[in-house]
Amino acid sequence: MTADLTASATVLNARAVLLDMDGTLVNSDAVVERCWRRWAAGQGLDVDDVLKVVHGRQGYATMAALLPDRPMEQNHADNRVMLAEETADTDGVVPIDGAPVFMASLAELPHALVTSADTGLARARMGAAELPMPEVRITAESVGASKPDPEGFLKGAAALGFAPEDCVVFEDSEAGIEAGLAAGMRVVGVGSRAARHKPTVHVHDLTAIRVEAADDGTLRLVVARG
Repeated sequence: MTADLTASATVLNARAVLLDMDGTLVNSDAVVERCWRRWAAGQGLDVDDVLKVVHGRQGYATMAALLPDRPMEQNHADNRVMLAEETADTDGVVPIDGAPVFMASLAELPHALVTSADTGLARARMGAAELPMPEVRITAESVGASKPDPEGFLKGAAALGFAPEDCVVFEDSEAGIEAGLAAGMRVVGVGSRAARHKPTVHVHDLTAIRVEAADDGTLRLVVARG
């Protein structure tokens, strides 16, 4: 399905919506930066270089990109520690502007969470932001490869029973946008990070999205132009 352009908005027709969490529904940047600053300092890495690549990927994949010669077993071990720290720290976790209304509009419509967080971290952050946890969710435990691999989004579409081309992804990160596009899906990029990575359409936040459901089950995602 293609985008239908009108005078005041872009309209994406779809059957289902796949949602990233961090940076898309939940602003968790404060926690992410606190935890990764500590890790970077422990590894003797430049913090700014680390923070450029942490968003969107599972922790072990970020560590592998930053320390390519380190044994993967150590990355997985560090990632377990990182997940525990991030799950325990919800200070400053808040919803992205427009997320509560957006999630309410999807309540009875086909949608799934597709996140690089594990189940515990996803529950902690969605709970801290007071957002409902989607019934269908693809978390770190569900996949063998981290974004930008499209596995998570393809599994999300399959779990909902729809073809990839019938799904629209909401993402904020380079890795996530690459994964959605690689899955053959259209991508709504959310926030300032997303604008740099060529999503299908970009919004500043979720206040720019209106969801309409047709009688035949088609979803119309009306994206206001900034």
